Amino acid sequence: MKIGNKKIAIDKPTLFIADIAANHDGNINKAIDLIHSCAAAGADVAKFQHFSAETIVSDKGFKDLKKKKSHQSKWSKSVFQTYKDASLPFGWTKILKKECDKAKILFSTSPYSFELVDLVDKHISFYKIGSGDITWHEIIEKISKKKKPLVLATGASSLKDVELAIKKIEKYKREYVLMQCNTNYTNQKINFEHINLNVLKIYKKKFPKAILGLSDHTPGHATVLGAITLGARVIEKHYTLNNHLSGPDHAFSMNAQTWKEMIYNARELEQSLGNEIKIVEKNETDTVILQRRSIRLIKNIKKNTELKRTDLTCLRPCPKDAIQPYEIKSIIGKKLKIDLSKHDYLKWNQIKK
Repeated sequence: MKIGNKKIAIDKPTLFIADIAANHDGNINKAIDLIHSCAAAGADVAKFQHFSAETIVSDKGFKDLKKKKSHQSKWSKSVFQTYKDASLPFGWTKILKKECDKAKILFSTSPYSFELVDLVDKHISFYKIGSGDITWHEIIEKISKKKKPLVLATGASSLKDVELAIKKIEKYKREYVLMQCNTNYTNQKINFEHINLNVLKIYKKKFPKAILGLSDHTPGHATVLGAITLGARVIEKHYTLNNHLSGPDHAFSMNAQTWKEMIYNARELEQSLGNEIKIVEKNETDTVILQRRSIRLIKNIKKNTELKRTDLTCLRPCPKDAIQPYEIKSIIGKKLKIDLSKHDYLKWNQIKK
């Protein structure tokens, strides 16, 4: 798959999406600062969310719930007002795209209405569909018709939910990234017990056309390294300028320092994964000699002497032409062609057939 100028494949560097989401706090200058900050920290994509409160939540619906749930319980304002404050005016779009171009980073977004899908299309190289819309098949189909790659997060979903959504995407032959996700935003360490990275193994088997990914809300980046090891090549984490700001997403987001650390460790991990071929590597050509044992004589032995097990020992090093220790039984009872000294190693051209 290719997204913008980035090629995504198992043998390519992982694509990192900085989800700015609501962390602009309704301030376009902060949104611009976030773009340049995440680009400098090593992100490949600055991703926003296009919505108005009216296109994503029902004020009455949340009031009818009587009390806020989960991470929303800490919000000082109503759910509707919080989303209203976090909305991204469409007039920002061209400006943000231009700033992303300046920062040499891709611009993307999750559009949360049919109208917004159409409006953002010319500004983005791929679409992101959030976990909350995995059962909204109408918008999945609309996005799939846009002939662009899409990224689907699968938090708070059953495998059946995922299968039904993927069926819609594959109907239009879209290239897609399938992201494992857990949508608990409380930033608690216990959430590591629920991220279940091994689901990526199931995704690999059931959806062979998918690029694997992780959309993550756990603290730090341990899960990111685990996901990359399991084959994920697209990672999404929230990004903020300051974890102590009061918006809904700041507390569990990455910042410039933690993002840099994540990228550094991920690149080291990618280097270390290599391939599935087990060989003596180029940088082991010396140590294979130094650390392996060869068959050596315990004492001086004359030509034509029949070798006994008690004449032999196995000691390091092991020159390339040495007889290997696992072949020791093959030379017992054989005679030497030449005189040899104590601790000389044995070679096949010294042994009579």
